[in-house]
Amino acid sequence: MKHLIIHGDPGIRKDAIINYDGEEHVCFNISRQGEWHGPDRVQLWCTIGTEDERETFEKRQYIPMHLDVDTIDADALDVVKAKGELSV
Repeated sequence: MKHLIIHGDPGIRKDAIINYDGEEHVCFNISRQGEWHGPDRVQLWCTIGTEDERETFEKRQYIPMHLDVDTIDADALDVVKAKGELSV
């Protein structure tokens, strides 16, 4: 699991699936930063991980400030699925 800061908005939302660093990751959480007083373009601060790490994320069995942080431009991000499907 890691934090990923995306410069720009590639159109993803919570539970999106992205291909990052040669592996598919799920966006467990997304915070949108910079709408009003931020940088020139919005930033998405995401907590990403593999599907195997979902339970660890949901039970908060990790220390957020100890996660690695990476950055990427929205144009360079490979989006597999833009948002999670709703279950009815």
